[in-house]
Amino acid sequence: MSQASQTAVNEPPTTTTFTETIKLRLRTPARFRNLELALLVLACGIVAGAVALVQLGALDALDPQVLSLAGGLGLLVLIFHIVLRITAPNADPFLLPIATVLNGLGIAMIYRLDLARNDQGWGAASVRQMVWTALAITVAVLVVAFLRNHRVLARYRFIAMFVAIALLLLPMLPGIGREVNGARVWIGLGPFSFQPGEIAKIALAVFFAGYLVSARDSLALVGKKFLFLQFPRVRDLGPIIVIWLVAMVVLVFQRDLGTSLLYFGLFLCMIYVATGRESWVILGVGLFVVGGLVASQTLSYVEGRFNAWLDPFRPEFYEQQGGSYQLVQGLFGMAHGGLIGTGLGEGRPNLVPLAESDYIVASLGEELGLAGLFAILALYLLFVSRGFRIGFAGGDDFGKLLGVGLAFVVAFQIFIVIGGVTRVIPLTGLTTPFLAAGGSSLVANWIIVALLLRLSDTIRSGPKLVVGP
Repeated sequence: MSQASQTAVNEPPTTTTFTETIKLRLRTPARFRNLELALLVLACGIVAGAVALVQLGALDALDPQVLSLAGGLGLLVLIFHIVLRITAPNADPFLLPIATVLNGLGIAMIYRLDLARNDQGWGAASVRQMVWTALAITVAVLVVAFLRNHRVLARYRFIAMFVAIALLLLPMLPGIGREVNGARVWIGLGPFSFQPGEIAKIALAVFFAGYLVSARDSLALVGKKFLFLQFPRVRDLGPIIVIWLVAMVVLVFQRDLGTSLLYFGLFLCMIYVATGRESWVILGVGLFVVGGLVASQTLSYVEGRFNAWLDPFRPEFYEQQGGSYQLVQGLFGMAHGGLIGTGLGEGRPNLVPLAESDYIVASLGEELGLAGLFAILALYLLFVSRGFRIGFAGGDDFGKLLGVGLAFVVAFQIFIVIGGVTRVIPLTGLTTPFLAAGGSSLVANWIIVALLLRLSDTIRSGPKLVVGP
């Protein structure tokens, strides 16, 4: 035996053996899924408790029919968990329980508003929300089951671009486009309505991730330096100009400030992550500010939103239709809730217009108080942080950009909605993810959950062994 071989035999092993590594790989997925199961049981308990408290507070009795419907959704979530055990055993264990709690709290509050309006039939908003939740979870299960590798989506980036553009243009078509509360972002097919822009944000994230992977070098390395920033070439400004024009089209023709801001913010986030150049963010923010200022001076819709935000208690803004009445009522409701809230079923959240959709955060703030809102924001923060962690831990550039983009969509939408309700920024018409009434929003956000779960499973199933959750 050579001296080198003898030394190798005598030295103690510095790494785990092959058998230990295999055992650790087998234990890690089981530990993830067991943790997820425990958290899901806790989540379903919280949701059942919230529905029961709503009934006791508003009716002084329990309605087993509604509790059984909520139990059916809990069973569907457990089926999702079983599918993850089979098809994505290394997936993140926190995303599904968090989405379950948020979705369930939203159903409980919408049910509370139905009771306040004495609307308890099968056509009530809470029943529709449960049906949409079941459909959204089913779609998410199918995405996880059939999309075994997220890298497949990179092949269809241009198809995703055309799908996104088509979805954005659908509400402007005569016959199927519908205008709701001044914004033309809905399409109607008979008694059913859908907001295609919610699905468009996912298609845009897929397209941006695929495009930026291929064009990152020219966007990041080429350009002229001015002061302390390196700005891109004029011919490389094409993508940001196109996205800016798309955002302005949504703002002008669909009268939707929040959606246009969301699309443009998504692109800026992903191009910054891809290139690391602050100049793209400065250019993008400057373009949107200029467009917003011009729109505020020329479009009555945008001007009204800014006036209601700057001076909501002025009588001419408070009393006019579409003015600051909703904003002021929401602020009064949250103030009435105080620190610990009035209790589920004990407040008067139905006094706020559109309390089940645009202003569900104010409704929850009144009955759960500041402490309850902080708990909800903590759940959102954990969800977004897990999404960013999944993205930045990605082994490929496309998965990294896609994970970060999807997490940013949720984070930015939360900021836009809650910032508008609390008067930090002008109010927009976006829905609060998982909480607010709206089928299209639920389907889109559950698809985001499914994609992040698939991304996290792919990362942990790769050559790098990750043992921590």
